[in-house]
Amino acid sequence: MKTKFNKAGQIVKTIAITLLFLISFYGNAQLKGGHILGAMGLQSGTQAPENTLSLYIPGYIYTASSLRNPDGDKVGDPDLTMFVTGVGASYVSDFKILGANYGATILLAGATNTIQGSYIDSKSDFAFTDMYLVPIQLGWHHKRADFVFSYQMYLPTGKYELGGSDNSGLGMFMNEFSAGTTLFFNDKKTFHFAVLASYEINGKKKDTDIKTGDILSIEGGFGKTFYCMNAEKTAPKGILNAGLIYYLQYKVSDDKIPAGTLILQSDKDHVNALGVEVNYFHIGSMTSAGFRWLGEFNAENRFQGNTFFITLAHVFSLKKKQG
Repeated sequence: MKTKFNKAGQIVKTIAITLLFLISFYGNAQLKGGHILGAMGLQSGTQAPENTLSLYIPGYIYTASSLRNPDGDKVGDPDLTMFVTGVGASYVSDFKILGANYGATILLAGATNTIQGSYIDSKSDFAFTDMYLVPIQLGWHHKRADFVFSYQMYLPTGKYELGGSDNSGLGMFMNEFSAGTTLFFNDKKTFHFAVLASYEINGKKKDTDIKTGDILSIEGGFGKTFYCMNAEKTAPKGILNAGLIYYLQYKVSDDKIPAGTLILQSDKDHVNALGVEVNYFHIGSMTSAGFRWLGEFNAENRFQGNTFFITLAHVFSLKKKQG
């Protein structure tokens, strides 16, 4: 009888310790969504030209320089760098829906040190991560403004196990809706300001009742377009875009982390960032290269650091040649 009481006591003690661990661990932790901040910048409210297929290789690097508590105070110095790269394709047709061109995008990527939330034990080798799919993108073009609307999905194709230290995915299906505009301040459309808002709705993590809260991301930039002329000054040989870019991200609803009969809900996080972007499109070869850097500030209840984004792309024109 005494042995049974001892075993029961050990079980109760284990449950209590686990519960206290979850409360202390998740009480200030935030679960990450799938939206990659820094992927959009100058002219983020503008769709690519119709009848084009773009193949691109993105390179995303995020270095976490500090961990911030709910008051924005520094509470840690993480040594954590996340890297993502892959191969993507983006298509814009001449098919019209509500006066807009229809487009779609897919990205197959791998990642190292996938950040699961605002905790440091999340280092992993390079592995296939969650798939990014845009089945619907609509773009409108007007004289002084462009508009874009899209629906994105993040498919849980990366490895995920609750508590795993080598996860390459987030283990959840994510829906996201985006809408934005690029405003042009002159007839030549060389001065522009863009804003794109994205709202992410997250499902439950694999084999758990853990649910990441909804996330609002706002990105864009203010820039200038330069036309680089050929030697004869008769036609442009390239298009250069440069300017200031930004992003903001807010956790709109609480993360929900069940612990027995309790539902742990941590404080919502947010972060801001400012930076620069330079991108160049070579008309003759139909190739482009872009670079973005953003430094984060005013982070609360999450990492704060620097974002670097490099993109290489080749554009294929699908327009039918005139006979």
